[in-house]
Parts: sequence; C-alpha cells; structure tokens
Amino acid sequence: MISTRSLRSLLPLGILLLSSIAAPPTRADGKVRIIQTNSAGDSVSLIDPATNTVVGEIKDIEVNHGAAAAPDGSRVYITNEAESTLDVADAKTLKVTKRIPLSGHPNNLSISRDGRRVYIAIAQAPGAVDVVDTVSQQKVKSIPIEGAGHNTYVTPDGKYVVAGSVAGRSLTVIDSQTEQIAWTMKFAGGVRPMAFEKNPDGSTNRLFVQISDFHGFAVVDFAAHKEISRVTLPDLPGVTKSLNVQGSPSHGIGITPDGKTLWATSKWYHFVAAYSMPDLKPLGLVPVGHHPDWLTFSPDSKTVYVACAGSNLVSAVDVKTMKEVARISVGQVPKRNITAMLQ
Repeated sequence: MISTRSLRSLLPLGILLLSSIAAPPTRADGKVRIIQTNSAGDSVSLIDPATNTVVGEIKDIEVNHGAAAAPDGSRVYITNEAESTLDVADAKTLKVTKRIPLSGHPNNLSISRDGRRVYIAIAQAPGAVDVVDTVSQQKVKSIPIEGAGHNTYVTPDGKYVVAGSVAGRSLTVIDSQTEQIAWTMKFAGGVRPMAFEKNPDGSTNRLFVQISDFHGFAVVDFAAHKEISRVTLPDLPGVTKSLNVQGSPSHGIGITPDGKTLWATSKWYHFVAAYSMPDLKPLGLVPVGHHPDWLTFSPDSKTVYVACAGSNLVSAVDVKTMKEVARISVGQVPKRNITAMLQ
C-alpha cells in the first residue's frame, strides 16, 4: 500500500512507462493463459502468467471485444465487432475455425459452466442476449433485454445469466435452464462491469455493479433484487483527473478466486483499488497504466492483471504486496481480459 503523496508522484510514470518491469515468475498449474483482447486491433494476445510475457496471438479478428474459453480448454470464443460474429478459435493452433453470425453488433460475452452455451451481449437497440450452441456452433436464440447489451456474466453456481445495459440502465437476470427472464432491476445510470460474491453453497450473495458516471460501485443484494449501498473510490487531491473516460470513471471489477479481496479500477486517476471481503474495508491503491479498463486474476489469487487501454499494456499487480510487478506490452487499446486453462 502506498500513500496518496507517493501515488501522486508515481502516476505520471505510470502513464509514460511502457517497458517491462522485472518480476519473479507467477506459478501456473498447466497451460494457464491471460487472454487479452485489443479493441482497436485485429489480434488477441495470450499472456503466460508464469513469465508475464505474450506467448501467442489469435489473429484476424478486427475490433475484438470480449473473450470466453471452453471449460475443457479446447476453444476460445471472441466477439468480433467488425463482422458482428462470434469467432471460434482452436486453442492449440490459435486459428479461427468458424465465424458465427449474430443478430447484431456484439459487446462482451460469457459461457455456461458446462461449455454448451455462449451468451453474447448485443450492443444495439432494442437490445438482446444472443445464445450460441457450442455443439452445433449456431445461434439458437436471441433473448430480448431492456436496452442495448454491454456485458453478460454467468453466476458462480451457473444458474443465471446476468446482462447489463448502459442505454437501458438495466440489469436483466436470465434463468439458464429455461432461458427466460427471471427478474430485472433498474439503476440511475448505465450498467457496466460486475462482480459476484458467493454464498457457502455457491449461490450468489452480493453483486457489485459499476455504474455510468460513478467513481465506484453499487452493492446489490442478489436475493432481494435491491441495491443496499455504494462504495466510492477515493479522489486524489492535486492530481489532474482524466475526463475522457467514455462515461465510465470506474470500469473493471473483480473478486480474487479465493474470495478474500475485491479490486476495482479508476480511469479518472489510473489506479486499481483493493478492498477486503466481505466487509469492503479499503486496503490501498496501486498506480497502473493509463485508463485501466478491465481486470482478471491468476488462479492462485496472487496476481491481478489490469488491462490499461490508454497505454497498450497489461499491468501485473502482486496482490499481497500491492505493487505493480510487470508491464506487458500487448495490442492496441486492450480492454476485456479473462483467465483460462487451455489445451
């Protein structure tokens, strides 16, 4: 953890420094990869967390947005904004094997726990979640939601698909068995990234939702379908606020796999903030690259990987020491990322 004064002095360096920082390797069990999309490029970067280096690329996907991986590690699914398709890549060859037409322009996506369904947010009016069957590799359904879709998530127990809409300022919860809407919820602003807290039985307890024009996140009781509180990320006195954030000053949130800490990004001030779970006590701030836009974790919860869209890099942050330990150059304007075990 660092002081506000120290953070203030480090932030300019965080914006300008793009070279790698030496770091001890992160242990990886098997072929663990950080899959990093590059929203202004035509390739997807694959990072080995054991070395914090790019070890592969999935090419020829222009304006790639979100990524999901088959549970058996055989395929990677990428939303292709240029073609309005779901692109399927072989995890061994890293070659695109199929492009599946969608009902409209896609944003982010998620995959069912058994890997048989992919759920894609359709980011144009009137708004929908497209459902792709991964066996037939065909779109089999389009579920209407209120407003253009931005992100979809599958809950930790696999029972629900949760879709957020910026334009509709809405959250839609879909029963994954019936593929019918279970309930919806409205917010004062657009619904952006989310994170899920599990109950001991694996069901969803709280939902943490980032909202347009809010520097922080809302806390939602999933069972009650009700917002119960908000957490505001700190401002940094004397630090110039970055205003070109596309209406989303905090975009990127997640909980470590061990459930002990929650991390959220600040695009205003180019840091990532940590909070203890379940009490959401502030633990500190870590400066990263410019415009941090998304994050994911190593499976052992030791490292958080932060996609920094304004610096064309991924910042690797040590969870225990709360220090940036590596900067990994990737493609143009990296945003969404996931952690996957590939074949």
